[in-house]
Amino acid sequence: MAGRVTIQDIADALGVSRNTVSKAINNTGVLADATRDKILKKAVEMGYKQFSYINLEDFRPTAPADSRSSAAETRQIGVITLLTTTAIDNSHFSSTMLDKIHRELSRAGYSLNMFRISKEETAACRLPESFSPEKTDAIICIEVFDFAYSSFLAELDIPVLFVDGPAPCPGKKLYADMLLMNNRTEIHSFMAEMYRRGKRSFGFVGETMHCMSFWERFQAMKEALQIFGLPYDESCSITALDPDSGIDSGEAYQDYLEGELAKMPRLPEVFVCANDFVAYDLLMACKRRGLTVPKDFLLCGFDDSPESRVMTPTLTTIHIHSQIMGYSAAQLLLTRLENPNLHYRTVYTETSLMYRESTDD
Repeated sequence: MAGRVTIQDIADALGVSRNTVSKAINNTGVLADATRDKILKKAVEMGYKQFSYINLEDFRPTAPADSRSSAAETRQIGVITLLTTTAIDNSHFSSTMLDKIHRELSRAGYSLNMFRISKEETAACRLPESFSPEKTDAIICIEVFDFAYSSFLAELDIPVLFVDGPAPCPGKKLYADMLLMNNRTEIHSFMAEMYRRGKRSFGFVGETMHCMSFWERFQAMKEALQIFGLPYDESCSITALDPDSGIDSGEAYQDYLEGELAKMPRLPEVFVCANDFVAYDLLMACKRRGLTVPKDFLLCGFDDSPESRVMTPTLTTIHIHSQIMGYSAAQLLLTRLENPNLHYRTVYTETSLMYRESTDD
């Protein structure tokens, strides 16, 4: 095809909409895997170049098995260990990210082991019993947010990458690489749009010290308020855990949120939530009090979890591009292994704002 191949060219070739092709190429929205693969294969075949996250070799025709060089595919030269404190299911943003990490590391010759850290191990700064540091080339941490435990891991003399990480601890630092989604830009964009619509009062819901991302999202809201010359009204926010239970989700947290809402002298016009699950719990707490969204206030989450698209109302949120996070995580680990003396890096990947019914869109 002469000239630069466009998304519209691909859409025309396949007889699908431009929007469908855009979803496949940018990994946004909901799309069947078969449809996505068909679009990406056609895009590669036509010479499209503007991919942000895929490895083109995954979609090019392969040579017969006896003519391929399989050394890189079969040779295992090391072990990467993934540590987490939670079960990572399909609702968690990192579930698809892990697939990409595993593929990239396997291609480089590394196997990936996974261990779940218990609360007791976290409190005692103890490694899981079957974990062997001497057999581990690098560690990747997901949902490891305790600062003391994170510091313990960073001092093992093994390269460590945190995907998200503990909230800031003044006077202390982690000697490790960190990968984060962009927690600020799209919240700034969301706040600007709400301001354009005439909204002037905002509240934040979520434990701000839970992790680095929650802290940055809270700070992003306050930064936008400062830019617009609006005050931050602490009475309109709920930024701590239930002090009695320490629970940050589920019915107990909803009970806590309901009680905190009752104490507010007035509701803000817009609530920004630390993630989609906090937004859901807030929505449930508000329904108990006879409040509805978007009638009584507007609501924004973060993550673009599958639940955000099926709750009522559907949730305005900020999409995390899990594929590029997985690719970036693998590259950070591999370059650290190749160059152990690199200065530590904090890398951010793009996020995208998704407007839905909870903001009357």
